[in-house]
Amino acid sequence: MERARPIALITGASSGIGAAFADELATREHDLILVARRQDRLEALARALQETENVSVECMVADLTRDADVKRVADRVRGEERLEILVNNAGFGTTGFFFEADPAGQENMHRLHVLATVILTRAALGAMVQRNRGAIINVSSVAAFIPSGANVSYNSTKAWMNIFTESINLELRAADSPVRVQALCPGFTITEFHEKLGIDRTKIFPRSGFWMPAEKVVRDSLAGLQKGDWLVVPGWRYKLLVFALRHLPRLVREHAALVYSRKARGFVKSSGG
Repeated sequence: MERARPIALITGASSGIGAAFADELATREHDLILVARRQDRLEALARALQETENVSVECMVADLTRDADVKRVADRVRGEERLEILVNNAGFGTTGFFFEADPAGQENMHRLHVLATVILTRAALGAMVQRNRGAIINVSSVAAFIPSGANVSYNSTKAWMNIFTESINLELRAADSPVRVQALCPGFTITEFHEKLGIDRTKIFPRSGFWMPAEKVVRDSLAGLQKGDWLVVPGWRYKLLVFALRHLPRLVREHAALVYSRKARGFVKSSGG
């Protein structure tokens, strides 16, 4: 008897990297559960994928900074026997120094990047280990390797996500489980992320090759997942950058981060932030 199609659940699926994961996994014959706040965007994406790829798509409208919504999605994760891929992609950024920023925004970032990731990963992982199959992709960032005085909560929560993922990978290896986990660390990606922060992409490395399409980020992620890579940094430029950041003397890294933080504060103040 033919096995039922696998299901992928993707958070933050209404645009950007999340939508690119939905597109790619649909072409690989995965049914989908798409989670995001914007119902209209979710439903438009679902209709398009159902028409072009003939897959089943379920939409869940949820704000994962809210406990009740996280619980609802976690219950759906635990109850889905066909779940084979969980993509913890939902996230956002802010600008400004931590001690000057809106406290609610900082707290919500930790709820979304950290607490929601913990709860959904735990909801999926036990059943995946029992079934001896499955994968979890935590969408982190190159920012995880860079201390920054202008993005304290973003960079620190992404750094946490990397350690969290690496540690779970060690547990799975120690348990001889074939379940895979991955921290995906893209650099500048062509999505709505920077537009929401009021940042003009054309003024940041406009012709350098540092900006990557979300589709490439996703393809690199899935290729790394197939090889069993727990850490994936898409793009050779960012691989070199991360290598350098991990091997530079601490004092050099701290000085560079301090210079960047001073410039970033000046940018935010000149922009009215």
